[in-house]
Amino acid sequence: MSQLLLTHARPQPAAMLEVLKPITWFPPIWAFLCGLVSSGVPASGHMGDIVLGVLLCGPLVCGTSQAVNDWFDRHVDAINEPHRPIPSGRLPGDWGLRIAIGWTLLSFAVAALLGQMVFAATLVGMALAWAYSAPPLRLKRDGWFGNAAVGACYEGLPWITGAALMLGGQPNWRVFAAAVLYSLGCHGIMTLNDFKSIEGDRLMGVASIPVQMGVRASAWFACVIMLAPQLIMITLLAVWHRPWHGLCVAALVLVQLALMLRFLAKGFLADPKRGALYYSGFGVPFYVLGMLVAALALRGLT
Repeated sequence: MSQLLLTHARPQPAAMLEVLKPITWFPPIWAFLCGLVSSGVPASGHMGDIVLGVLLCGPLVCGTSQAVNDWFDRHVDAINEPHRPIPSGRLPGDWGLRIAIGWTLLSFAVAALLGQMVFAATLVGMALAWAYSAPPLRLKRDGWFGNAAVGACYEGLPWITGAALMLGGQPNWRVFAAAVLYSLGCHGIMTLNDFKSIEGDRLMGVASIPVQMGVRASAWFACVIMLAPQLIMITLLAVWHRPWHGLCVAALVLVQLALMLRFLAKGFLADPKRGALYYSGFGVPFYVLGMLVAALALRGLT
């Protein structure tokens, strides 16, 4: 009998939390907070909405995307990760799908309380979350589309959500520009994440960037696609008369560049999994700090 039909009549609470993957909530929450900062609106008087916004971007929308992914990957996980909540039977029957649908509806309900612009961003984010994992689209099968969808959900849309929440409507075009640029850079971060599963992706027919381009080319691609949006951001900050913020972002980029060169030159090509983990742990935090610096620069710009 299928593992999905094990004797557990009800899901284990710990398994329900595990399928929502709390460890993945930080990136969209950070981007949401950057959106709050970029609005230039003081947080005082908005704390209730801010708490709801954090819940929306992290546990709800991001959590939904993780539950959807686990449900539609349950057959693959039964082979590669049988300890996961669904294939292990700790989340029996169709409970994974129930959580995904229920969390989707709850996300829309919370978003509706926070205004039209927030609801619209949530609608787009949820559509991408389902399209990423669910047939017939399953954007994750192609690294170009899948990584772009994740970048939008993890960086761009939460940033716009935070700014829209504070402003009570549509943010200015500069906020949109920053959100889009850092979403594009996230494409490179997701490419780094794909190095850990090159062999499995090849076997399962998943066309990740490393599978399509090979280790060497995709390593360079990941670095370039992370650097390019930040260089554009530095240029925009100079044009917007925010030179000190631009210099700060430039300093963070130089640190990333130094780490990238080490990452590419010392062992990465021989051991891509270890090299990608090294850069993700030591280089990506400087990218994330740059987001906050850019958000601070946007305050007061109209």
